[in-house]
Amino acid sequence: MANHCIKLLICFVVMIFCATQTLSECSDGSPKGEVQEIGGLKSYVTGPKDSKISVILISDIFGYEVPHLRKIADKIGAAGFYALVPDFFRGDPYVSGRPEKPYNDWIKEHPAKNGIKDAKRVIAALKNKGILKIGGAGFCWGGKVVVDLSQSPYIQAAVLLHPTYVTVKDIQGEKVPISILGGQNDTQVPPDLIKDYESALKAKKPKVDSLVKIIPGAQHGWTTRYNDTDKAAVKRAREAHRDTLHWFIKYLT
Repeated sequence: MANHCIKLLICFVVMIFCATQTLSECSDGSPKGEVQEIGGLKSYVTGPKDSKISVILISDIFGYEVPHLRKIADKIGAAGFYALVPDFFRGDPYVSGRPEKPYNDWIKEHPAKNGIKDAKRVIAALKNKGILKIGGAGFCWGGKVVVDLSQSPYIQAAVLLHPTYVTVKDIQGEKVPISILGGQNDTQVPPDLIKDYESALKAKKPKVDSLVKIIPGAQHGWTTRYNDTDKAAVKRAREAHRDTLHWFIKYLT
């Protein structure tokens, strides 16, 4: 029993240490994970395979192969979580400027309701592996999926990053601790909408713990789609990455 407690303490200390580091300090930039099939979906998987705590990162419309998204997963994995990025679009992410499939046609084939069904299958597969707690981070399109999962016992903590298609009514149904990160210059998810989310959370009875934050100077997609040579953009992204990791450490460990 004493040895088990010591192991848990060491794991927690490692999580806190990595949460205070920048991405470059926790990772040399090369991918740390591998692609496996989980719940019927190809998934980028990283972190300790024997961890009992998992974090699912649900991508924006550009899919699970986005390098910056996988780096976020690597950082979460380095903190001791079993992290995964499933391919909810089954090899068909949105591609800008593709004339044969413009956005309106693409989104009809990939509505959030499909992602919600797939996510539930992924969660069932994780539980079959012995996972005891699960967090969900939703980026843009993925935010709607995470909101749905957090209204029932599918996940125990949620983070929304520039979430599209999320309504105030969705937020009113929240049942788990939730962090919402928005951008000051985001025209798709404007600050006024983020503030409406915050008001809805404050008015909830019973209340759920929440953190709502608007990042100065950030545009839509700033957490995964930024230029590595733009120091200000990198700083904004890393702030969001750290906030995300801190939230999961706080509520899943």
